[in-house]
Amino acid sequence: MNDQTLLSETLILLAAAAVAVPLFQFLRLGSILGFLVAGLAVGPSGLGLIVEVESVRHFAEWGVVFFLFLIGADLKPSRLWLLRRMVFGAGLAQVVVTGLLITSLLQFLAVPLRQALLLGFGLALSSTAFVLQLLTERRELNTAHGRYGFGILLMQDLAVVPLLALVPLLAAPDSSVGGNLGIALAEGIAIIALLILTGRYLLQPLLHLVAHYATTETFLATVLLLVVGTATLVGEAGMSTAMGAFLAGLLIADSEFRHQIMADIQPFRGILLGLFFMSVGMSVELGQLLFQPLRFLGLVLALLLLKGVVLWALGRAFRLPNSTAVRLGLLLAQGGEFGFVLFGVAAQQGVLDSALHDQAIMAIALSMVATPLLAARAGNLA
Repeated sequence: MNDQTLLSETLILLAAAAVAVPLFQFLRLGSILGFLVAGLAVGPSGLGLIVEVESVRHFAEWGVVFFLFLIGADLKPSRLWLLRRMVFGAGLAQVVVTGLLITSLLQFLAVPLRQALLLGFGLALSSTAFVLQLLTERRELNTAHGRYGFGILLMQDLAVVPLLALVPLLAAPDSSVGGNLGIALAEGIAIIALLILTGRYLLQPLLHLVAHYATTETFLATVLLLVVGTATLVGEAGMSTAMGAFLAGLLIADSEFRHQIMADIQPFRGILLGLFFMSVGMSVELGQLLFQPLRFLGLVLALLLLKGVVLWALGRAFRLPNSTAVRLGLLLAQGGEFGFVLFGVAAQQGVLDSALHDQAIMAIALSMVATPLLAARAGNLA
C-alpha cells in the first residue's frame, strides 16, 4: 500500500465514521453499531471503496490492545472483592453454563470439540463496551440489573486471559482438550499473580520516578511503552498481544497514577477501537447474509435466546425480581467484541476454519445490531 492509497483510505474511513456514528447516536443505537455499519458501507461488501481489509485490521487491532489495557486497569482487587457475589457468583456461573450449553449444541450440530469449545465460550461473552455504553446513556448503571450486569461483565473480562491462552494449546493436534483447559486456567492465574507482584514492587517505583522528574510527554511515552512493550513481549511468548495489554493494565490497577494513565490512553483507545469496529464491519460478508438470510437469522436468534434464558434463570437464582432478571437477560444476550479478537486469533492459528469464523463474526455483529432494540423494549417486556 503506497502513501497516496493510505491517505485516501484514511479519509474514507474518517468520512464514513463522521457520518454514521453521529447518526446512530442520534437514533440511540450506539456508536459501536455506527462504526460497524460505516465499515460495512465502505468495505468490499458495500461500496467497495476499501478492499484491503487485512491491512486496515492489522493496524486497527491496536484499538483492542488499548481497550483491554483499560479493562485490566479498571479491575482493582478491592473492587472485585466488593462485587464478589456478582462477579464470582453470577458472572462465573454465566460464563461456565452458557459456554457449556453452546459447546454442547455445536457438538450436536457435528462441530468438532476443539472448535465447539472455543466458539462456545467465546460466544458466552457479552460486549463490555456496548453494554456499559447503553447503561450509561440510559442512566441505569446503578440499577439492580445494571450492577449485576457490570459484575457479570467483569467476570467475562477476567475470562479473557484463559481463553486467549487456550487458543495456541488447542492448535496443538496431539494434546487433549481437558488437559488444555487445565493448563490454560493455571497459566492465566500464574501470569496474573506474577504480573500483579511485578507491578507492585517494580512498576510503582518506576512510575513515581518518571512522574517526579519527567515531563508530561515523557510520562505518556512511558505509559505507551508499558502497553505496547508488554503486549509485544507476551505476543512473542506465543500468546496474544491483546492478553499482554490486559495484563499490562492489571499492573497499574492499584497505582495512584491509574486515573491519569487511563485519561491519557483513552483517546488512543477511542480512535483505534472505532477503527477496529470499522474493520470488522468491512470483513462482514454481506453476500452470505443475502444468500442465506434464514441461516444467519436462526444463528442470531438462537444465540440471543439461549444467553437471554440463561441470564434470566441466573438472575432468578440470585433472587432478583422477575422484571430485573428479564432486563439483565435482554441486556447481555449479544455476543461481545472480544469474540472478534478471539476468533481472529483462532483462525490465524488454524483452530477455526474460515466458514465457522465468518459465521461466528456475522452472528456477533448481528446480535449487536439487535441489542439496542431489545434494550429499548426491555421495560415493556419485563
